[in-house]
Amino acid sequence: MENKKRIAILGGGPSGLFMFKRLVDSGRLDISITIFERKKKLGAGMPYSAEGANDEHITNVSGNEIPLLVTPLADWIKKVPKDTLDKFHIDPKRFNEYKVLPRLLFGQYLTAQFDLLQKQARETGVEYEIHYNSNVTDVIDHPEREMITVEIDDTERFEFDQVIICTGHNWPHKHEGKVPNYFDSPYPPMKLALQLDHPVAIKGSSLTAVDAIRTLSRYNGTFEKSEDGVLSYQLSDNSPNFKMVLHTRNGMLPAVRFHLEDSHLSNNSLLSKQEIAKHIATNDGFLSLDYIFEKDFKAPIREREPEFYERIKDMKLEEFVAAMMDLRERLDPFQLLKAEYAEAEKSIKRRESVYWKEMLGVLSFALNYPAKHLSAEDMQRLQKSLSPLISIVIAYIPQSSSEELLALHQAGVLDLIPVGDDSRVEAATDGGAIYHYTDEAGNEQAVHYNTFIDCVGQPHLAFEEFPFKSLLTSRTITPARLKFRSPAAGQKAMDEGKDVIRDQHGDYYLKVSGITINDYFQVVDAYGAFNDRIYIMAVPYIGGYNPDYSGLDFSEEASSTIIKRLSA
Repeated sequence: MENKKRIAILGGGPSGLFMFKRLVDSGRLDISITIFERKKKLGAGMPYSAEGANDEHITNVSGNEIPLLVTPLADWIKKVPKDTLDKFHIDPKRFNEYKVLPRLLFGQYLTAQFDLLQKQARETGVEYEIHYNSNVTDVIDHPEREMITVEIDDTERFEFDQVIICTGHNWPHKHEGKVPNYFDSPYPPMKLALQLDHPVAIKGSSLTAVDAIRTLSRYNGTFEKSEDGVLSYQLSDNSPNFKMVLHTRNGMLPAVRFHLEDSHLSNNSLLSKQEIAKHIATNDGFLSLDYIFEKDFKAPIREREPEFYERIKDMKLEEFVAAMMDLRERLDPFQLLKAEYAEAEKSIKRRESVYWKEMLGVLSFALNYPAKHLSAEDMQRLQKSLSPLISIVIAYIPQSSSEELLALHQAGVLDLIPVGDDSRVEAATDGGAIYHYTDEAGNEQAVHYNTFIDCVGQPHLAFEEFPFKSLLTSRTITPARLKFRSPAAGQKAMDEGKDVIRDQHGDYYLKVSGITINDYFQVVDAYGAFNDRIYIMAVPYIGGYNPDYSGLDFSEEASSTIIKRLSA
């Protein structure tokens, strides 16, 4: 042990799983791996355990879109006990890699993969140990000794040469628990197993909102499918006044999942890391958003869909977003959902992609890692225009969820209200919340709902919310920020009240969420030096530099980058 490099993985969910796989696959016998997991089970993390799912919740990715672990999902399904498959209504003979599946079942798959990796580690002689029910309460850096201390439950302490933070999702509580029927998130979903006889306000319309809808609808009524396959919904006698009202700033629902030609969000035509580095070097140290848009979005479309390319070839990024949004804004969101459902059905049946939508997902994934090299001006453009379109189009709402939303709307149980950027939610002391917004007629509204659920998805958490306080007080980590290319633009943003700082050299920086990291996911200190002992894959705390939360694809890509650095 004394001669081995001691590596800790903090968190045994999906990110920890991919990191453990990289370390085991490296075959290195000069390392010792320790995993600290808060729960009593590995692999599932929040999204695929009871913390993030009930029986009714399904993945938004199919088997063929999951990065390879040890056993392909389709092979694993054949070995699952019959009573488990029956519980989730799955026939292994009819299952194929293009199907989505229940999230809790997928969590069991990830746990099984972790077990297989442990077996592989034992067989190859890679040393590891796992600490279950171990909550990491602090991480302390000792640069003078080149060591890291990991504190567990405020008492036990362990020393390591390197740590990889894989702590996953975090849903901070602001009013929940203090205000009755006010929920800061829909997780864990069992708290929404409520029979209600009043309208419920839901903030957002993302996949997080769909999770809340799937749970609430089942406790207040029933779905039925007719002989011709059409789904309908009937309220229960105990909930005649139950209704769900979505409140969204864009007034839109997420797009329906379709057939992906390249299921792993990669593309041979994308810019290489070397090409991006060369561009940054010749562009005053900045990555140009317009350059990425032209090379990683338009160029591949020119080859595959020349007709669509002709429509967009002369459009600037903002013009393209406006054109795509305009179509969505002109249509009733549920009519659009119905049309996209039909388009997706055709795409899946023919196994033909809706290529521009697929490339938008690829663009988001490709832009995620070098986003830290954008100028502050370009990051503001990304947040204002491209990100809202991406968040809608690549949500990939599954077909069965689309059917349920349409059935609920048809039954008068689900509505959507556009609320605009000036909307706000006020916690009501007697329970629920008051939704303040300006309606489409320009009238100010203040509507009280007895039950409120915030469903905007995983928030990008601020630097100050980082959980391991010793790293803050020692200035081992620093707030993420992006430099303005133009001092005038920086001054203008500062005058507008944006979170802008000016340094001693007169340069302006936009403060973004989370902490500063480099291209290898290493934390960066107050002097701009990276830390070779601390890596982070916990997405809530690096959202300013990695704005796209791509789930398992993110875990695979980030772990690949980290292992290269660890092995260097």
